[in-house]
Amino acid sequence: MQTPKPLLPDGARRTAAWCGVVLLVTGVAAVAVWLCVIFKTAVTPVLLALLGTALLGPVHRWLTGRGLNRSLAAGLTCALLVAVVGGAGYIVVTALVDSGDQIVRSLKDTGQWVVDHFGISKNTNVDDLVANAHKLFQKFGASAAGGLLSGISLIGSLIATSVLALLLTFFFLRDSDRAAGLAHSIAPRGTGDLVEAMGRRAFEAVQGFMRGTTFIALIDAICITVGLLILSVPGAVGLGALVFVGAYIPYLGAFISGTVAVLVALADRGFVIALWALGVVLAVQVLEGHVLQPMIQSRTVQMHPATIMIAITAGAGVAGLLGMLLAVPVCAAAFGIVGELRGERGAEGEGGEPDGPAPPDA
Repeated sequence: MQTPKPLLPDGARRTAAWCGVVLLVTGVAAVAVWLCVIFKTAVTPVLLALLGTALLGPVHRWLTGRGLNRSLAAGLTCALLVAVVGGAGYIVVTALVDSGDQIVRSLKDTGQWVVDHFGISKNTNVDDLVANAHKLFQKFGASAAGGLLSGISLIGSLIATSVLALLLTFFFLRDSDRAAGLAHSIAPRGTGDLVEAMGRRAFEAVQGFMRGTTFIALIDAICITVGLLILSVPGAVGLGALVFVGAYIPYLGAFISGTVAVLVALADRGFVIALWALGVVLAVQVLEGHVLQPMIQSRTVQMHPATIMIAITAGAGVAGLLGMLLAVPVCAAAFGIVGELRGERGAEGEGGEPDGPAPPDA
């Protein structure tokens, strides 16, 4: 009996198959993002706790290796986290408050310098802009006062999220030895090892990102602070603290903090010192991009800068500033999972037979 001829040519059928796969994956991803947005009150503490666990895991393992009970070790690790974050926050806030007036005054002088040298308008000066801004704030003061309850609610939500994230970090650290058993219990039959491997790979990617980013942020902040202190730029410590915080948002954070540092140097120390400050910022960024990143994060998931920028933009669109902070770690975890799946598929192609029909060729 003659085999019926396919309705579509082979190329069209392959294209249709891949379109179906892309649509399915996109739909699942869209539903997952939608669910995360709907349940963001619960999802946000979990993600923050996972980041904290990835960063503090070595400390907990070191304490348990010294014979401490897992619960006591997790409690001490969380106490250390609170002390470090609280101390760092105190230093950053104190530095910014102490040098805040000086930085604002320098930025104001910079605005006046731009107006004077570029001839934007003969009747325009920064004092007029400040007065107009003050009138604008007075005009909308009632609206701001009406939003006081919303502000209080936001502060309460932030405190509740922080406390819940801290408690989840404690439980994740204490019960991390049960993660493998949990992966096998929730995975479909026969896929427990793969699910466990995917989870480990994703967590290792996040762990490497958090450690590397923290270390790189510390080096960047120290180098830029020392450079600004040598140049006698006002508010150098506060600007260094801003560099450290901004380093957790790749590219965008460094750009914003570096721009503020150069503007302050331009206003207070003149054009030549501003060029030197720009040179310091650029030198630190070159050091980070060509030395620190390859050395420190060489064993983590390497992502193209364009991928990172797209992830940050998508995260900002979904969850604002928090989405920008979480976008790159989540993307690193996704790359780790994809890498594990590709490795599993490659192992099947070399030493075993796939369980089902082969997927469509690319």
